[in-house]
Amino acid sequence: MLTIQKFGGSSLADVEKLHRAAQLCVRERERGRDVVMVVSAMGGATDELLALAYSVSAAPGERELDALMSTGECASAALCAIALEGLGQRAVSLSGWQSGVFTDSVHGSARIHTLTAARVRAALARGIVPVVSGFQGIDSRGDVTTLGRGGSDTTAVALAAALHADSCDIYTDVAGIYTADPRLVPSAKLLSKADTRDMLRLSYAGAQVLYAPSLETALERGVELRLRGADGAGEGTLVRLLGENERPALAGLARTGGRITLIGRAAPEKREEMLRCLAARQIACLGSASGTDSAFVETDPAAPALEALHEHFFS
Repeated sequence: MLTIQKFGGSSLADVEKLHRAAQLCVRERERGRDVVMVVSAMGGATDELLALAYSVSAAPGERELDALMSTGECASAALCAIALEGLGQRAVSLSGWQSGVFTDSVHGSARIHTLTAARVRAALARGIVPVVSGFQGIDSRGDVTTLGRGGSDTTAVALAAALHADSCDIYTDVAGIYTADPRLVPSAKLLSKADTRDMLRLSYAGAQVLYAPSLETALERGVELRLRGADGAGEGTLVRLLGENERPALAGLARTGGRITLIGRAAPEKREEMLRCLAARQIACLGSASGTDSAFVETDPAAPALEALHEHFFS
């Protein structure tokens, strides 16, 4: 059994959280599973590197920015490997190029076209945990590339597909996927499962729990994901392609500025109901439309509109 464990920057923000991630990996190993860790840069590290680049030049080149930005993930991978070794688990840190992640040459938003994972497989065969630097790869010229926002998620999904992993767990600072951002809507409900298509629509609409490229890869390659809290407690949310009898009529709400989008296979027919809900609360609507598996309204103010719509559709 093989598990991919991906840890985001907020899950690796300090030494204590880094040790907790290592302990979660060791726990899986003690259950008899092989594990590949995929890591983001430690929380805040990417912003610091970007600020440093712009302090040196007002217009740093894209190639050098990628070379610089990739070092954040490499540092995380080395530190996690050190932590694992301290717990008695053999580990090896691997950069994107060492892991065989080959991309196109679009710096800042490269796409993976081949993933050989030869050194990852070799480490697993020897009982060693590969700790892979997410967010990065290498192009045909041998230049380091980065995958853009949420790129470490994409690395994890691509590895899960290439290695035929049994599970792909994404650890983050929330317990799973909710019907709305729980920081904005305290009454938001944790989902036990979600459809990959709905999560992709939510991502396009502004939800930031999972990013579009990783979900596109999961949908294309048939990879199931589980989004879990960084403490490892609970089952989180399983994201997979659901049958139509399993797929909920409505999946959730996302907000970007004043636009609030309702997602789900029944969402297009709910636009008028959204407008009536807002009118009943005397919340101004500046526009609305329906799309594939979605409907949105433009509102002002947006915060009470989001809460009102969530209460109406998900209470």
